[in-house]
Amino acid sequence: MKKIILMTIVLITIVINTYTWAQEKLMSIDEAVQGLYRTMYSQQIYYVQWRNNQLFTYVKGDKLYQQSISQAKEEVVLTGQRLFEITKDSVFNDIRLFPAYEWISDNTIWIKNNHVFCELDIKRNLVNTRILCPDSADNFDVNTNNKSVAYTIQNNLYVSTSNGKTLCIGSDNNKGIVYGKSVHRNEFGINKGTFWSNTGRYLAFYRMDETMVTEYPLVDILQRIAETKPIRYPMAGMKSHEVSIGVYDMQTNKTIYLNTGEPKEQYLTNIAWSYNDEYILVAVLNREQNHLKMNMYNPQTGEFIKTLFEEKNERYVEPLNPVVYVTPESFIWQSQRDGFNHLYLFDTKTNLFKQISRGTWVITSYIGIDTKKEWIYAEAAYPTALERQILKFNIHTGDMKVVSTGNGTHKGIFNTSFTHYIDVFENKTTPPTYFVANNEGKQMRKIHHLPDVLKDYKPVSIEMVTIKAADGKTDLYGRIVKPAPLEPNKKYPLILYVYGGPHAQLVQDEWLGGATFWDYYMAQRGYIVATVDNRGSANRGFEFESCIYRQLGVNEAHDQMEFVKYLLRQGYVDENRVGVYGWSYGGFMTLTLMTTFPDVFKVGVAGGPVIDWKYYEVMYGERYMDTPQENPDGYDKTSLLNKVKNLKGKALIIHGYLDDTVVLQHSLAFLEKCIKNGILVDYFVYPTHAHNVRGKDRIHLMKKVTQYFDDYLK
Repeated sequence: MKKIILMTIVLITIVINTYTWAQEKLMSIDEAVQGLYRTMYSQQIYYVQWRNNQLFTYVKGDKLYQQSISQAKEEVVLTGQRLFEITKDSVFNDIRLFPAYEWISDNTIWIKNNHVFCELDIKRNLVNTRILCPDSADNFDVNTNNKSVAYTIQNNLYVSTSNGKTLCIGSDNNKGIVYGKSVHRNEFGINKGTFWSNTGRYLAFYRMDETMVTEYPLVDILQRIAETKPIRYPMAGMKSHEVSIGVYDMQTNKTIYLNTGEPKEQYLTNIAWSYNDEYILVAVLNREQNHLKMNMYNPQTGEFIKTLFEEKNERYVEPLNPVVYVTPESFIWQSQRDGFNHLYLFDTKTNLFKQISRGTWVITSYIGIDTKKEWIYAEAAYPTALERQILKFNIHTGDMKVVSTGNGTHKGIFNTSFTHYIDVFENKTTPPTYFVANNEGKQMRKIHHLPDVLKDYKPVSIEMVTIKAADGKTDLYGRIVKPAPLEPNKKYPLILYVYGGPHAQLVQDEWLGGATFWDYYMAQRGYIVATVDNRGSANRGFEFESCIYRQLGVNEAHDQMEFVKYLLRQGYVDENRVGVYGWSYGGFMTLTLMTTFPDVFKVGVAGGPVIDWKYYEVMYGERYMDTPQENPDGYDKTSLLNKVKNLKGKALIIHGYLDDTVVLQHSLAFLEKCIKNGILVDYFVYPTHAHNVRGKDRIHLMKKVTQYFDDYLK
């Protein structure tokens, strides 16, 4: 009996010790930067879409699975091996991840893998269409109606058709002429350069003339004698490139160009086709970015037809989403004209605008309209910017209903009839989880969830807080990642992680509150890592974002400082050990904070930092700062070259040597000013990386960042 009791005690002790060890397991830097992400996303499902109104499909590994709305049974539709057997194409042999696909009908599916596009009849196991593009091709744009693929090779544009023909749509020996690629440096929601019409008869495309833009030298150091690889980089206030829009007619094999008029330096954005391909719509924005015209053109002649509507603002107008036709005579347009991004219905016959959504919150994504043309669905930062809820609006009355259920972040993937959707849900404590839900938001059953890869690690505390901005009235949302539990009366070092610029939101009710595993790793090691979305950041309305106009960094820095004051008042932060870290705009903010409040920030790491906005590109820079000629005081006030003498703390500047976004001249100019002023800073360059450090070298980067804080802050 004593023996049994003794063995029981030993077993209990082992269990307790094992549990304690599991709860105390510390994360490594390799796990924090890449390892845990690989583990988590190896169990992700990809390419979720509806096969029909009852069946939805998704990819896991090398297999395509399907489920139905009513049954949880998981069936294999296709495998990588089966693709190889059907197509007899080696690119499908031994694939690890089932390739991108699109359902055309119940049994017809388009598959893309590398440079091969196939339309398959999976019921009869036949290849209906195979299009093979050259290995050097890029920027693919497939049209499943006419069974053609547009693509670029270097700066030229081509189309390959199902009958084996290759059409050269645009080419030029001058390397300063670019066809079929994204223009205006990917601003204004532009992320591609080709636009198929609905029927597939026409292909609209960008032609960009950069010959008048100054070449900027980048250097490839991997050659025996380093070689320059210049890019065209239009800096604020300087000559910009000129863009035109061509339209290729697949029936006549002819190209016309839209008569977009003068001046040539304007922004041709948000290209869209009308319901029946009769017209092409372009949101034309002046270089000053304060006057938009929605223009309609004839795609057969290129002639301007009329301006449907205009938008003006004393600060700026920023179109980000093309129109979406919902009937032959009306379309949805997203606009901030009432101060918040909302949906508007425009009737092309009567030229009447009708506001569909309204409120002091923003639409973040248009989803679609049901088959009865009655309810419009969208994702919104509602009721606050911390959440993403799926809403629907009655197109006739404007009535709004909240579809999704549960506080947090929802993404909706709807079937074509909008009776059901896949709800991808997460919040601070819940990793991304997939549900089948009906259009009233009822979650019918769970499909899949990503694993909680942190469950065996020593826990940390993640707190979401609301503070007041420097104006004393505006709410700001912050996130604090802390060791758990905090030791009584102990003061901890603080790392303020900052971005702070437009088009970014770092704090949200998603898993871990939007924190990274590196935040978690640093908190395990005794740091407080905190982030706040200051005025100027995204999804809070036009005034919130645009109050930084003509003085970038000023309001943002004061808001960040209010957050630091808040943290110091909590009693667990050591006021003598406050650090800051950020990249790009966050790098600019890091050095802005260190030179504006030099007695507060002891250590800072600035990655790819903007130093002086006159070195930044035209499209982004002039939107927020105007030109250096128009706003000399603003450029002077925000230039970090004029603040170098204020720097007291330890500063590490990191830059990619091939950075084509924030060019190396920024940090080098700062170094030169530091030398002239006798200011000591640390500097590190990644010779083969552009604006950020990705791939396996990112582990090296984050080790460098971590070591710097360990050396000078901990």
